[in-house]
Amino acid sequence: MQIQDYINAGKIAAQVRENTRKKYHVGSTLYEICESIEKEIIQKGGKPAFPVNTSLNEVAAHYTAEPNDQRIIQEIDLVKIDLGVQINGYIADTAVTVCYDPKFDFLIQAAEAALKDAISMIRAGVKSSDVGKTIENTVKQMGCIPISNLSGHSLEQYTIHAGKSIPNIWSVGSFSFLSTEAYACEPFVTTPDGLGFVREGKTRNIFSLVSRKRTKDTEADKLIDYIWKKFNMLPFALRWLVPDWDEKSAKSLLEKLVKIKSIRSYPILVEANGQRVAQAEHTFIPQEDGIVITTL
Repeated sequence: MQIQDYINAGKIAAQVRENTRKKYHVGSTLYEICESIEKEIIQKGGKPAFPVNTSLNEVAAHYTAEPNDQRIIQEIDLVKIDLGVQINGYIADTAVTVCYDPKFDFLIQAAEAALKDAISMIRAGVKSSDVGKTIENTVKQMGCIPISNLSGHSLEQYTIHAGKSIPNIWSVGSFSFLSTEAYACEPFVTTPDGLGFVREGKTRNIFSLVSRKRTKDTEADKLIDYIWKKFNMLPFALRWLVPDWDEKSAKSLLEKLVKIKSIRSYPILVEANGQRVAQAEHTFIPQEDGIVITTL
């Protein structure tokens, strides 16, 4: 494990997240937000590990801007900005929720408090189920509901979701944290009127490569090679193809490659009762005597 690459990626991710937290986003389009954050990551010496997620209100995760997405942030919107930085494929994954309507501050505070309490107890050997229990207790004590079917995850080189899940509620299945692995912890929180789980929405605008197997379609094979060279197995967006590909043809090829399962598409995830969702996230590496939070 390249700890220094994880740490360097985390340093960039933390700086960009905090700059994002301080900005006044009302009046900006989702396209402008995504593009400016990704540009800042590159300017600081990293690469985006995945398209910046700008998930609004009841959308918990997996929405990124379409090319020239003109949806504008309103005063009443609650937006989860989830960003990732990679250096040599080693990833820092972090998120902040911003909102300018004080009546939703309690959601953001619950997500941040749950993350803080979870991080404070993690070290090598701690069980993931105990972390889930801590997150659930903190969220409920603050009058909110945790999203039960969203979770944190282990990280590996060029792999964001590397097989292990850190629950946001107490759960039966469990693993012990290892000092040889990196993880992301990300509590998702909804209102007392929420159902506490997400369902898949219709929009799918984040993708990742599944297979490099030839398709017998020259243009599709060219796109597969382009994706592999540019993004490896990490997620990407149509926005990222447009500089070198015609938008209409790229979209058509993506649809074909999704259909034959050469590419995976990620649906947006929506709170099942249409309630607003807040998120907070850090990447960390457990130690025997504590924790290295790369995105602090």
